Amino acid sequence: MRQIFLDTETTGFNANLAENPDRMVEIGCVELVNRKLTGNNLHFYLNPERDSDEGALRVHGLTTEFLSDKPKFSAIAQELLDFVADAEIIIHNAPFDISFLDAELARAGHQPFKKYVASVTDTLVMAKEMFPGKRNSLDALCDRLEVDNSGRTLHGALLDAELLADVYINMTRGQDALLMDVGSSQEGGVAVVQVDLRGFVLPVVAANAQELTSHEEVLVQMDKSSGGKTVWRKVA
Repeated sequence: MRQIFLDTETTGFNANLAENPDRMVEIGCVELVNRKLTGNNLHFYLNPERDSDEGALRVHGLTTEFLSDKPKFSAIAQELLDFVADAEIIIHNAPFDISFLDAELARAGHQPFKKYVASVTDTLVMAKEMFPGKRNSLDALCDRLEVDNSGRTLHGALLDAELLADVYINMTRGQDALLMDVGSSQEGGVAVVQVDLRGFVLPVVAANAQELTSHEEVLVQMDKSSGGKTVWRKVA
């Protein structure tokens, strides 16, 4: 399974302004295949053809002067689309990044972003379900899941995509397939062998006398609470 972790930096926070809309200044993509980082990443700085808002500039630090000789989005659009084609795209707060991607793609004469990929997964939605009522920014998740983000002084699209990959792997650790990276078969370019659970003999541990007594006391209390209507008493 091919997954791409994607992050963007922008000149501001509104890609749909009627006049002088905010634009992307950086895109970072990190590839994961079968839950393994491949090192096959994609990264662009972009000339947004406008200045960044003060608030956005404080976040990413990418000045107009630095970006002035960088390619415009239209020049890298096809390379980006080829890289993400048919992959699961994983983004933190996906609607924000997708709105900018769609606006840039429309200017370059392309279809909306989701037309080119298999699916989009929003880790902010995942985090809110896993940690309701808590802060679920990328920094907060790094702290909670013990992902080292000590090198992150400013936001950067590629660094944030790499951190997001680590966060996602930690959030979905219990969903690993029972596969090992050894054997003769190939899956997605990685040698794997499926573990046959029939080869394991699980011990059966019987309850001791004290545990049986405690269990019976709980059943008696439940029967009393129901007025003697518990199913197991009727069957007995």
